[in-house]
Amino acid sequence: MQLVHVATAAVNQTPLAWDENRANILEAIAQAKDRNVSILCLPELCITGYGCEDAFHASGVLRTAAEVLEEIVPHTKGIVVSVGLPRMHGDGIFNTSCLISDAKIIGFAAKQNLAGTGVHYEPRWFKAWKSGVCGYTELSGQKYPIGDLLFDCGGVKIGFEICEDAWTAKRPGRDLARAGADLLLNPSASHFAFGKQEIRKRLVLDGSRAFGVNYLYSNLLGNEAGRMVYDGSTLIASDTKLLAEGKRFSFEKVQLISAHIDVEASRSRRTQMQEATVAPTVSPEQWVKADFQFPKTLPAPTEESGAEWEKSTDIKEEEFTRAVALGLFDYLRKSRSAGFVVSLSGGCDSSSVATLVTLAVQLGIEELGHERFIERFSHLESL
Repeated sequence: MQLVHVATAAVNQTPLAWDENRANILEAIAQAKDRNVSILCLPELCITGYGCEDAFHASGVLRTAAEVLEEIVPHTKGIVVSVGLPRMHGDGIFNTSCLISDAKIIGFAAKQNLAGTGVHYEPRWFKAWKSGVCGYTELSGQKYPIGDLLFDCGGVKIGFEICEDAWTAKRPGRDLARAGADLLLNPSASHFAFGKQEIRKRLVLDGSRAFGVNYLYSNLLGNEAGRMVYDGSTLIASDTKLLAEGKRFSFEKVQLISAHIDVEASRSRRTQMQEATVAPTVSPEQWVKADFQFPKTLPAPTEESGAEWEKSTDIKEEEFTRAVALGLFDYLRKSRSAGFVVSLSGGCDSSSVATLVTLAVQLGIEELGHERFIERFSHLESL
């Protein structure tokens, strides 16, 4: 038995709000360290925010994202952390997750499947990385691996499926598992939609079961840029079991869950799978190795199992109410507005809006407490 304490976190980011985004990431790392976590998965593009749109093409944005990454690195002593950011390589910009181990950058896993339907326009900003390809990217005079990579951190093998990668028929996780991945990280920026949480759970559980791996899923949280609301879903699975599920639609800046996984048990499962006889499809060049000393960990119960309202028979109404309440809360503080003006006609629309604004206050105070709730609107003091 080789137990490893892992965690995944949702963070409430704002596009190009460098100081706030960095602070939330550092808070997630601090919380993970307080729990004696060894591996932490943070969401897709969490350094810049997901909704930067055409600003992703600005050289200043790419440069500042790299600078913030380097500021985060020293805070990862004694822990393995994945952090999402855009990265220029060759003639394209790629959506990457940087894996940091014990205050050292190991490499950048690049997203292979871009979301380009509905509210997503990723092909406008990024290029899709080709499966099986890897290269090197330079940062502050140092060269680091980038691409379709499999990381070996102190003997624990880590692969990536970045958001849309897990929603495609040919998931990268299958080849990574065949090559020996013990753990798949899925950093996501997956907006809220009715019933989507159950699909996420199925993707996480099916990936864990079919590939014979442990699976960590992280997501953004809140109304990031006025267009979409992220529910902050966080999931940890092993085999056919959901080990931990985080609270969605939280008013906190950071929402972290953790669980203990048994690496040796997942390896044993893979040896019993028919596909385990298939030759690994990951080339030696795609392997990235780093020293890391995992502490001895004792089994511990997992307490995170989602909020009670998730079991409601009126789940659609619950999701709608909480999504809009959190969206209003974030829109007000991030736009630095003084409040809401509600036109009361006495009809269904105006009464619904008034109710939702009221719930944004009530749910926020219920979770944060009155004092912390007021602190989140500190900009009102200057208006």
